[in-house]
Amino acid sequence: MEEKKVVLITGTSSGFGRETVALLSKKGYHVFGTSRNPSKKDEKESKTLQLDVTSELSVVSCISSLMKKTNRIDVLVNNAGYVSNGALEESSLQDAMHQFETNFFGAVRMVDAVLPIMRNQKAGQIINIASLAGIIPAPFQGFYAPTKAAVISYSEVLRQEVKGFNIKVSVVEPGFFNTHLFYKGKNTSKTILDYKETKARAIAALKEDIKKGADPIAVAETIARIIKSRNPRLHYPVGKEKGYLLVKKIMPEGMFESALRQHWRLDK
Repeated sequence: MEEKKVVLITGTSSGFGRETVALLSKKGYHVFGTSRNPSKKDEKESKTLQLDVTSELSVVSCISSLMKKTNRIDVLVNNAGYVSNGALEESSLQDAMHQFETNFFGAVRMVDAVLPIMRNQKAGQIINIASLAGIIPAPFQGFYAPTKAAVISYSEVLRQEVKGFNIKVSVVEPGFFNTHLFYKGKNTSKTILDYKETKARAIAALKEDIKKGADPIAVAETIARIIKSRNPRLHYPVGKEKGYLLVKKIMPEGMFESALRQHWRLDK
């Protein structure tokens, strides 16, 4: 009988992470979630490990705890992240750096921690959760889109470098989903009045997209398919917005930009 795969998922307090933990557990995987502040119940049941992806010490401690429990890790799902709300000019350099520390370097820290184990096992799988915003950015989301673009390109390079060790790498690129990610986001540290009206219209349009967004279970199901696949692809766009990727390729750049500006209500 095949041994249960050990799956570690970051950022499982809500949204994609929580749905993925629930789904993979039902499918029989040995699943561990993570949280900066896990409940005592979760810690007691050994389902959630304490983890702050912005801290190298915390990452090392988390992986060490996991290895003591399982002595292996088969799949890492890098899901931890947050959204910043505001114009780029309203974002301080500290805002930008913190966004990258969590969304991008957090994933890098986790990968660096598990790769020696996976190379020793001669097998493993890494699934990074990016966003379609990394390809078609939304305005007034601060440095969120650049962090996700970095995750996408990082995943492409990583896939090439570790394939020879029988380590598979894929990146999931969700569109708009009905989660609390936006509402749990952080505002930029500055406010510039010149952006006020345009930002308000764009944020209103964004909230409508999120409200009409798909159920996050679709992302969890995609992750489950990737794990089960013998030859997983690199890119997995998810959601109705994935059709915009083709539109972006075939539509003249000016027309596509105008369509985006109209969608985000950037022009009066």
